[in-house]
Amino acid sequence: MKSALALMALGAAALPVAAVAQTSVTIAETAPVVTLNVTESVEAAPDVATVGTGVQTRAQTAQAAMQDNAAQTQKLIAALTKAGIARKDIQTSGINLSAQYDYSNRDGQPGGPRFIGYEASNQLTVKLRDIKRVGALLDAMVAAGATNINGPTFSIDDPSPLIVQARGAALKSAKAQADYYAQAAGYRAARLVSISESNSGGQPPMPMMARASFKADAAPVTPVEPGQVSASITLTVQYALDK
Repeated sequence: MKSALALMALGAAALPVAAVAQTSVTIAETAPVVTLNVTESVEAAPDVATVGTGVQTRAQTAQAAMQDNAAQTQKLIAALTKAGIARKDIQTSGINLSAQYDYSNRDGQPGGPRFIGYEASNQLTVKLRDIKRVGALLDAMVAAGATNINGPTFSIDDPSPLIVQARGAALKSAKAQADYYAQAAGYRAARLVSISESNSGGQPPMPMMARASFKADAAPVTPVEPGQVSASITLTVQYALDK
């Protein structure tokens, strides 16, 4: 009996495995389809400002330029943290060292460019979360030794609520347009068949630049106006027109 069962098992194992057929059925939409691209934006006051800052130093040797730059950059970072900016909001964005030459040839003597030393730079990207203090913080950076400032660029740290509002407005607008086309063309209703989206959350249409005065002892605080930023969403929707 055991031998017979073993033979049956071997026979079953030797049989070819039947291929499993996979069938995909696509039902084509027979009704006319309207494709709409709808963009809606919602504006709000920004709650974050991003500023680029840094230190440039020059010296006759590469090592001296880098050492001087390191000391100045550490002083700048210490001033930022003392002003209440968290370490996580301070990021190094670039360190550069290059030889500098004078190409003017002012004395009229033949020869190539004149070597004048090395320039080192350390650039930081700083996120400022207290919008009301942006101007004062820019001045503090300069007082701490910053030799360049770029920005600020304003944004919203969590644009999700604005995106939700913009999405709802875009979908409502798309439905209204689709219903209009359906009625104008003599159809009973517009039926949603597909939807896709892309969004831009909490960003200004263009960077807003504010340059600080490089006089550390200047009495006025650098004026900064944050204005409004927008979160926008674009929906691509398709509606079938039903009789």
